[in-house]
Amino acid sequence: MRISYNWLKQFIKLDWKSEEIAALLTDLGLEVEGVEKFESLKGGLEGVVIGHVLTCIQHPNADRLRITTVDLGDGIPVQIVCGAPNVAAGQKVPVATIGTTLYDKDGNGFQIKKGKIRGEESHGMICAEDELGLGQGHDGIMVLNEDLKPGTPASKIFNIESDEVFEIGLTPNRADAMSHWGVARDLRAGLSQKNVHPELITPSVSNFRVDKRTLKIDVKVEDNKLAPRYCGVTISGITVKPSPAWLQNRLKAIGIAPKNNIVDVTNYVLHELGQPLHAFDAAKIRGNKVIVKTAEAGTKFITLDDIERTLHEEDLMICDETGPMCIAGVFGGKNSGVTEQTSSIFLESAYFNPVSIRKTAKRHGLSTDASFRFERGIDPTITEYALKRAALLIQETAGGEITSDTIDIYPKKIEDNPVVVNFNNVKRVIGQELSKEDIKKILVSLDIKINNISDAGLGLVVPAYRVDVTREIDVIEEILRVYGYNNISFTQKLNASISNSARNEDYKLQNIIGAQMVSLGFNEMMANSLTTPEYVKLSENLKEEFNVLMLNPLSSDLSAMRQSLLFSALEAVSFNINRKRSDLKLFEFGKTYHKLPSGYDENKHLTLTVTGNRLSESWSYQQKPADFFMFKGYVNLVLTRLGITKVQSQPVTNDIFAEGIAITVGNDVIAEFGTIKKALLKHFDIKQDVFFADFNWGAIIKLVSGKIKYTEISKFPEVRRDLALLIDQNVTFESIYKVARQTEKSLLKDISLFDVYEGQNLPEGKKSYAVSFVLQDSSKTLTDEQIDKIMGKIRVNLEKETGAQLR
Repeated sequence: MRISYNWLKQFIKLDWKSEEIAALLTDLGLEVEGVEKFESLKGGLEGVVIGHVLTCIQHPNADRLRITTVDLGDGIPVQIVCGAPNVAAGQKVPVATIGTTLYDKDGNGFQIKKGKIRGEESHGMICAEDELGLGQGHDGIMVLNEDLKPGTPASKIFNIESDEVFEIGLTPNRADAMSHWGVARDLRAGLSQKNVHPELITPSVSNFRVDKRTLKIDVKVEDNKLAPRYCGVTISGITVKPSPAWLQNRLKAIGIAPKNNIVDVTNYVLHELGQPLHAFDAAKIRGNKVIVKTAEAGTKFITLDDIERTLHEEDLMICDETGPMCIAGVFGGKNSGVTEQTSSIFLESAYFNPVSIRKTAKRHGLSTDASFRFERGIDPTITEYALKRAALLIQETAGGEITSDTIDIYPKKIEDNPVVVNFNNVKRVIGQELSKEDIKKILVSLDIKINNISDAGLGLVVPAYRVDVTREIDVIEEILRVYGYNNISFTQKLNASISNSARNEDYKLQNIIGAQMVSLGFNEMMANSLTTPEYVKLSENLKEEFNVLMLNPLSSDLSAMRQSLLFSALEAVSFNINRKRSDLKLFEFGKTYHKLPSGYDENKHLTLTVTGNRLSESWSYQQKPADFFMFKGYVNLVLTRLGITKVQSQPVTNDIFAEGIAITVGNDVIAEFGTIKKALLKHFDIKQDVFFADFNWGAIIKLVSGKIKYTEISKFPEVRRDLALLIDQNVTFESIYKVARQTEKSLLKDISLFDVYEGQNLPEGKKSYAVSFVLQDSSKTLTDEQIDKIMGKIRVNLEKETGAQLR
């Protein structure tokens, strides 16, 4: 939000530097993110002074040039060559001195330099109005009033306005500060803490009066809950034209382009007082009647931006007898707006229901200065006052007469909020005892009325425009921000207590696994929990009726809570591949959301996603793409790091994995992983293999033991024996692993597959596995006889269970 310092000074007389004001506003919670300089004319005519032409003679080498001698007020006349036909001795003229930068209409600057023109020196430039940006004329130089003193800066003669503009990062709760008037109120409260007590100046509307009653517009509000207060008045005999310079400069300073005097006044009052207004061409109001009501579903309506919009049944509209004219509090209609031909207007000032305006604005994807304020809550007490203020400004800038009484439909007054504040609670929350007098002084400076006082606390009435102050804690926060966070003292003693927390807290385990995945070359990703509801159609495992839908979605692509983290991962993969990053290792901790018949269900997951090459490109090794077995290793590493080793696995067949495995503990599936099907990848325009694992993090947390287990390093050696096995193609390493484990449970420490051969010199339908077995006894050294006996049992059982033969 942009706030003009000059504009602010109209409400509160100050001589502080802008840097001091910025610091005070930031301390008050209105964080100033920057201060910009504004000039009504670029460059501010800096370096341009009033000159007195002493002499003017013909240039000896050019028929259309003249040589002048000009007094610039410093007692040393300078020679300037001028090509204007109207230059003459005795004139007072604007002169751009050497070093001055002038700007053209596109904002491009050029510097005045000392030079020679047709052999004669020239020390500056006598300017025409277009060269200074003061007009369009270029027929000749500007000839000024003879009474002007040479050397006077031109900026003083032409009233060039310089301003400083505060860029305030306004928080959503501070609806009361969305105007210059609101910021001035806060500034007054802050200044009072520094023993500065400036008067808060309110623009007067005492001159408002009805000139005649010749144009009456009837108003009917059908739903007072959606439009609790509605005011209006007609103004006739106006002339629509460009606004005066002062009004244009005010709007330009805060980044608003002037349009015409009527629209500019409504924008001016909006940013001055925080009250949105709308002007209708009275001649276009059919039946001289305004009806405030909700639209019929499906009604077509063309807004000011020439877009046809389909109205919702809950959209509040400003209508005449034939149909809608304006989306209330959001955007005007094309066919009822003010044009150059408009001679009479109906001026609207209203207080609309914030929730209704917010829903309508979101539905139509509109965000205007008016909706921004209405949906946060404006001051319902100034509706009529702002209307009169705008009417007087319109009369000042466009002429005309007030031709109707003011209409004010306000059947149920919006009451102020009563709040009780306990002094002990103020001390407890702030951490420091403030005097009762200081508390009362702060509250009064914030326009919070003190109804009653007791030894225990205060009975307060908070103005209705402070929509963010409804509880005791809110009032305490107001006291603290005005008193100043920087004024709260800190003790030299720090007290802390040690809490007994579980060893396996969720965030600790996430940090452990996160650190492990990063060490393996993974990057953590965080995706939006909001996604498109269409993704559930890509898998039969997801149900459309289980979608958790947003009531007011930002867009259709962000209208449902995700049921799976898979699609977020594939979006990230596609995004990176399209930017030439095709080798990816990603992990994410996130939640899924389901609307089940039994109620809402929320589950936490960990996902791994791998695609592309195993390692980044290097001269020292040949590139290899990631494969299923490498990815399986990552999954096993996660489980091993968490101490989950007693698991079972089984193949998964579904519409997500081309080949996949489910890992279970008992009856609980704790992880599923595999290769994503090509058909699913095609939807995201991914042409390379993607491996995906989904861990049920909630189930894993329950399995992780809180105890730390350790094993002493054995004093006795390990013994390794290798077997080369000829087996059928359908026999897996897992089946060999299980048989070996069942055969020898105590001394067999490790089983690993270190070679696989499929090809020539093998019978059809066969493959060769080279498997290593590590044996160890923690109490003694194994003998050859013991080792041979164990290996013999393993070999026999492998032959029986898997049909394996020694090669």
